[in-house]
Amino acid sequence: MPRSPSTTRRTLLKAGSTLLLSVLPAIPSRAADGSILAVRVWPAQDYTRVTLENNRPLKATHFLVKNPDRLVVDIEGLELNPTLKELIAKIQSNDPYIKQVRVGQNRPNVVRLVFDLKEEIKPQVFTLEPVGNYRYRLVFDLYPINPPDLIAALIAKNDASSHQPTTSKAPTNANAVPTNGNSAHKTNKTDTPAEPNPSKQTARLITIALDPGHGGEDPGAIGKAGSREKDVVLAIAKRLKRKIEEQPNMRVMLTRDGDYFVPLHVRVQKARKVQADLFMSIHADAWVETTARGSSVFVLSEKGASSTAARWLANKENAADLIGGINIKNHDRELASVLLDLSTTAQIKDSLKLGKAVLGEISSINRLHKGSVEQAGFAVLKAPDIPSILIETAFISNPEEEAKLGDEDYQEKMADAVLNGIQKYFIKNPPLAKGRMT
Repeated sequence: MPRSPSTTRRTLLKAGSTLLLSVLPAIPSRAADGSILAVRVWPAQDYTRVTLENNRPLKATHFLVKNPDRLVVDIEGLELNPTLKELIAKIQSNDPYIKQVRVGQNRPNVVRLVFDLKEEIKPQVFTLEPVGNYRYRLVFDLYPINPPDLIAALIAKNDASSHQPTTSKAPTNANAVPTNGNSAHKTNKTDTPAEPNPSKQTARLITIALDPGHGGEDPGAIGKAGSREKDVVLAIAKRLKRKIEEQPNMRVMLTRDGDYFVPLHVRVQKARKVQADLFMSIHADAWVETTARGSSVFVLSEKGASSTAARWLANKENAADLIGGINIKNHDRELASVLLDLSTTAQIKDSLKLGKAVLGEISSINRLHKGSVEQAGFAVLKAPDIPSILIETAFISNPEEEAKLGDEDYQEKMADAVLNGIQKYFIKNPPLAKGRMT
């Protein structure tokens, strides 16, 4: 049946309008553009971080209210949506600084967040540019007015363990670390008769700083099966921490003991604050090819990387601050260059000795990616007065090694190997009799 002219005209108009819609670019509505994509909360003793992720930068103003303590944040150009309301349930009862949060539409296009606080805090509010898989992030960092005292915590921990009942198990020779400020060749052996009671022999308490890489907003490398670098290295670090604390003359500090982000320069500052004798950053390597495998140990280099792969890895690890998110306005821009300038040949020389000892022990539990200690400009290794190494425990990008990293037995063996390396290093390089001043 032939169509009438009017029917044909309507069909053409409809087709034309459809074509017009298909060629014109989609114009997102203001409400859709201003919707929160994700909310995340990272509670820790250091600070609590709250992150709001969005498609565009958000403008926020904030102020503090006393009696009771509250942080009030007004975010402009935003309408309340279900994702933003999820923030209420994400506040945990054990959060050190936030009791609860209230979320509401304060006025058109302005959402108000009210954080009820457990104590007085110093807030930092800033925006992060898109990086990696993240869009724009509005970040609230809630720092305590009185931050935790790292040295006091270490002393309290040591005092508590010194009151624990002793067992009949005697320390091994590897545990009997000599103390000497002048010569690496002196040991506990002397020409005089040994004391009847070995426990009366004095040895300075050694402080180890363990640094589980990444954390919080920064997951690190992610394996094919979904394993996250930040999780496996924290698990290994905690196992190693427990083993170090079992030694009669060692104590340990973790730069992070949970899933939260610590800027690279703060990791170094923490180690220096407790006058650490060693700094060890623990990671799980990744490469563009899944066939890459093996463990590695790296130390700082002031003269360029020892290989192209080492340079690539250092650049990737140094980008952690961008992904994890630092407040540029409060970041000491000169810190990294100052630390590098202060780094001495002696520090790198001692780091190479430590790295060689640890790498030799790791070789007994996993193949090595390279048979020698490598060097590159890792920002986290720039403490000028602390021997520092970065351990790549395995390639998380290799499916076989990813499975190893998630295996508790492998984690235990890795922790044992690193501890053995520490002990062998100190037997050949006794610590100074008196602690350094930072």
